[in-house]
Amino acid sequence: MGLDDKIKNAAQDIAGKAKEAVGEHQNDQSLKAEGEKDQTSASAKKAGENVKDIFK
Repeated sequence: MGLDDKIKNAAQDIAGKAKEAVGEHQNDQSLKAEGEKDQTSASAKKAGENVKDIFK
């Protein structure tokens, strides 16, 4: 994956952390869960990138 994809994944992770924090602060469980989902998705993509980089 290119640098573009890595930047997008990092941005998704940061946005997920922000959503989770706002959801926690406002006691909004759906927003908090959405933030956690975004972080999980970004982590999975990052793991895929790492595996792909190993086989280059």
